Amino acid sequence: MAAAKIKKGDSVVVLSGKDKGQTGTVQKVLPKEGKVVVQGVNIAARHRKPSQTNPQGGIDRFEAPMFISKVAVADPKSGKPTRVRFEERDGKKVRVAVKSGETIDG
Repeated sequence: MAAAKIKKGDSVVVLSGKDKGQTGTVQKVLPKEGKVVVQGVNIAARHRKPSQTNPQGGIDRFEAPMFISKVAVADPKSGKPTRVRFEERDGKKVRVAVKSGETIDG
């Protein structure tokens, strides 16, 4: 299995779609589907009928998964989207922002 370029807890920028330009934190990565769930981005609304568990009913709003290709890791220095490269530093394989050369995960 290849190392993940985007991980849970990463700060990401949305590159396309209705939420283009928004930033958020990755809450969940779904590698089998090739999707990520980003906090506060790609909000979906589901209209719920009243039920026994939810007698009021109403509209549920939640973050829907979006394709990984629509997001890019935010550069630690500038906050702009950047690609990710893997390098070996101090004998450890680390993720590095291509734009600034900063390490992403310590």
